[in-house]
Amino acid sequence: MTDEPTERPPMRSKGTLVTDEMLARLAEKAEAGFDLDRLRPRPPGRPRIGSSPAESLSVRFPPEMRHQLHERAEAEHVSEADIIRQAVAEHLTRTA
Repeated sequence: MTDEPTERPPMRSKGTLVTDEMLARLAEKAEAGFDLDRLRPRPPGRPRIGSSPAESLSVRFPPEMRHQLHERAEAEHVSEADIIRQAVAEHLTRTA
């Protein structure tokens, strides 16, 4: 087993690349404190996708395809999951 760190794709928030500068601004804002009266309560769990709670599906990709997926998502400023959902939806709506 190796102790070398594995390279991960950069972090994203709603399709936007999370930069060191963004993290620094958020940390400054948090350290200054939040007006708790202005914070909106959020419903528990993830937001719905479609008519009911979405289900997770694990899929394996060859490294080359995963790289292409990452590059496309970055270029379009969307998540990799959005690209995958769109591709599956297009495939399922095609007539045989």
